[in-house]
Amino acid sequence: MLEKQLEASRIASARQREWFAQLRRDVFENGHPYVLANVDAPGDIFQSMGIPVVPNQWWAAVVASRGMSEFYFDGMERLGFQRNLCRYCSAGLASTLVDAGDRAPWGGLPKPTLLVTRLACDCMQRIFSLWAKAFGAPLFLLESTGVTEMPLRWWEDCRTNWEQFHQTHRLDHMTEQFYDLIALTEELTGRSFSASRLREVLELANAQQEYYDDIRTMIAEAPRCPIRIAEAQGTAMIAQWHRGTEWAVQHAKGFRDEIAARVNDGVAACANERVRLMWIGAGLWHKAQFYQAFEESHGAVFTWAEYPSFGPDAYLRYRLEEPVRALASRYVAIREWLHDPPWANAWYVHEAKRNRIDGAVMLIPTNSRPSSTGSLFIAHELEQAGIPVLLLWADMVDPNGWDDQKIHAQMVHFLEQRIG
Repeated sequence: MLEKQLEASRIASARQREWFAQLRRDVFENGHPYVLANVDAPGDIFQSMGIPVVPNQWWAAVVASRGMSEFYFDGMERLGFQRNLCRYCSAGLASTLVDAGDRAPWGGLPKPTLLVTRLACDCMQRIFSLWAKAFGAPLFLLESTGVTEMPLRWWEDCRTNWEQFHQTHRLDHMTEQFYDLIALTEELTGRSFSASRLREVLELANAQQEYYDDIRTMIAEAPRCPIRIAEAQGTAMIAQWHRGTEWAVQHAKGFRDEIAARVNDGVAACANERVRLMWIGAGLWHKAQFYQAFEESHGAVFTWAEYPSFGPDAYLRYRLEEPVRALASRYVAIREWLHDPPWANAWYVHEAKRNRIDGAVMLIPTNSRPSSTGSLFIAHELEQAGIPVLLLWADMVDPNGWDDQKIHAQMVHFLEQRIG
């Protein structure tokens, strides 16, 4: 079990458990709606309509952290599915198709009112189609468009000038799809959409991201990292799944204040910090202890990960006169910013320099295409900027193939020979 150093982390974990237990009661006992969605679907719309959302990747992390991945993926193979499915995206489907009985994490997923995903890679349509069929629930597919023009340093101007920042035809198409999704949700749930209510949700989400902006700045500038990055990832993302709520804003504020107090008091996650590492990729949800495995022996501390940093740069949106269109501007290029060269390359190098990073460890899940398509380009650009990179070919939710001894040796060589 990962040690928690912050009260904010304990609060977030307890809140998520209570929230999911209440969701199950509301669905089973009262027939309330909920949406099962991929992380690049516009959950803020459902939040504004009072409809809870379970993110696919969060549920995959729950499955992995409860040690159920191998059970479910072995079961999928027995059902005839190929072994090299994208684990991150298919863990939720596996948890529905393979009966775990009383072992099901947190009691398992109830039947959703609607499933939503974006066609950002080859597997999403098939996985979500099978999932929707298994539940007997409707599915909404959001199309993805390709970019031909976008500033390289995208994080500098997309908060305010998003209309000029994105190509008009891409914004038009995403906005139109969001309105189609709203109409279907109203039909399925009987709930009414309100643009003014969505604007309130986006304003609350902005306030939350501004606190996260403070947090990442303090982590970057502190003499020693005040929090273990594995803890920062989980704490930040639990509240991200509830963005647009008063609870998420207050939690982000408490999280910020707790980090500030640690920085002011000179508290460090690792008093022996000598090497600052960045983690590139999704969280290592089945092996979170890895992040602190080299603190004592090498003073190597993971001080950066994408989750606490990506929100302030990618989610913040001002000028909310047209809230649906403003929300579309957040999602229209989110994959390119996080995974695709040259935009992802530029952001990771910028963040590495800002955080005084000595070396980067990059997770490359061979069966998760969107998470790995640009990895070698990103690694090359970091190396060109003088930041050594270690490539870990492993999966974020499936421990199959993870070799502790081999990876330990790779890390020791990287720390002693590449970084020095």
